[in-house]
Amino acid sequence: MFFVWLKRYMPRGIYGRAALILLLPVVILQLVVTVIFAQRNYEGVTTQMTITVLREVALVLNVAADAPSADQIAPMVRQRLAPLMMQVEPVMPEEQVQQNQLSWYDYSGRVMIGLFQERLAEFRTLDLTDPGRVHLFADTDHGPIQISFDRGRISASNPHQLFVYTFSFGFLMTLIAFLYLRNQLRPIKRLARAAEAFGRGRHIPYTPAGAVELRAAGSAFLDMRARIERHIEQRTLMLSGVSHDLRTPLTRMRLSLSMMEDPEAGPLLQDVEDMQRMLDEFLDFAKGAAEGEFEKLDPHALLKSAVAEAQRAGRNVTLLSPQGDGSGTVRLRKGAILRAVDNLISNAVRYGAKAEVSVLLTDKTLRIRVEDDGPGIPEDRRLDAVRPFSRLDPARNQNKGGGVGLGLAIATDIARAHGGVLRLGVSEDLGGLRADIVIAR
Repeated sequence: MFFVWLKRYMPRGIYGRAALILLLPVVILQLVVTVIFAQRNYEGVTTQMTITVLREVALVLNVAADAPSADQIAPMVRQRLAPLMMQVEPVMPEEQVQQNQLSWYDYSGRVMIGLFQERLAEFRTLDLTDPGRVHLFADTDHGPIQISFDRGRISASNPHQLFVYTFSFGFLMTLIAFLYLRNQLRPIKRLARAAEAFGRGRHIPYTPAGAVELRAAGSAFLDMRARIERHIEQRTLMLSGVSHDLRTPLTRMRLSLSMMEDPEAGPLLQDVEDMQRMLDEFLDFAKGAAEGEFEKLDPHALLKSAVAEAQRAGRNVTLLSPQGDGSGTVRLRKGAILRAVDNLISNAVRYGAKAEVSVLLTDKTLRIRVEDDGPGIPEDRRLDAVRPFSRLDPARNQNKGGGVGLGLAIATDIARAHGGVLRLGVSEDLGGLRADIVIAR
């Protein structure tokens, strides 16, 4: 529960999360090494060198105390303490630096100032703004003096080397690890693309690769895909065979009934026609969404031809003007989409007096909408309506032209095979059922 709030800030892609897992420990390690080095090594070396310089400064102050005047301090220091290589000169009070001066990043300078303030009673201020030189201001009996010496005597040489090495090798190892990690993640993306394509009804070549676990997952996916394809093929062959075998006796029955002059032959002939229509729907359901291959199609032209075909069949359907200003092509199975739209139009005019079809194409989605002025479908019954062989009419009265409950199920399968969804709702304009096929581009 404590880390739930972190989820909204975490990368969503596998590359982003892998990079975070890789970089976070490296950055933390570098920070820890830097802090330890600054506190234990850098600060310790600076402290030791500063203590040594403090002893030399104390000798200079002793010589200054023995000098008869301020002008004699510098000559006496050069004469007695020449090996120390410290330059001493008196300063006027107004020339003295009133406060310590150093750069914000000068860590060793802060250590020096602390030690001088703690161990040197005559210490006044320290000026570290001059690169390579240290200017120390101290009090004497003859007034303030300035003691200058080389910065290298009080600070470690090349202190930045560890930081440079740490960050350089850290960046190099991160780059190498990222290249290796990308090579390991490539099989996962290939498996994801193959699974997504299979979910959309497409079959792309895929060969398991990568680590042992990834190969096992890839092999399991191939086995699953093969079993599903065999199941679909067996279902299609079974329903197609049954539908095909029943066509011959139905044709003979239709021919015999058409030649009879008995008044009861008419209703029987209508039953035969209903049976023929049911077999056609079974065959359409058996085909599923695998009819044809994916091709780039203009949805506006496709729906225009579908509505024109429905109008020629005597259906009261109208194609509305295109919504929005979207244009272009979408990868679709032409036969499957036409069958799905025809089923929706047939369902609309069966339960209503008229139907309207509209198309909305955006940069991300394609929406095909079919609306009618019929009774619609209650919200709590819509899940049942898209199930195969599900009919909302309890009487299942075929004389009213009702189907066998496969129209919406076929449209749902076709939408899913294109990576989309079939949504049912209430038409705002006509008051009946609104069926939307929404497909991602």
